[in-house]
Amino acid sequence: MHELPVTEKILDIALRHAEKNEAKKIHSITLRVGGLTDLQDQWLQHYFDYLSKDTIADGAKLIIIPEGIKLRCGECRTLIETEK
Repeated sequence: MHELPVTEKILDIALRHAEKNEAKKIHSITLRVGGLTDLQDQWLQHYFDYLSKDTIADGAKLIIIPEGIKLRCGECRTLIETEK
């Protein structure tokens, strides 16, 4: 259920940027989502569809790009990256 407040923030940011740039319609929003989150793509889209009704983002698709995990050793500063 934590997808709802995240989705509210995504929509708020998108609408503010659209207004600032005098956009008439939002067709899609691309998101990079880190591997440590447990956000579910289908729930993000579901809540977005519900929240964006009657806005310029109505009908927009969320394009979700999974990101790997990056870890840095505190001792040797080695960076380790995982696959998506």
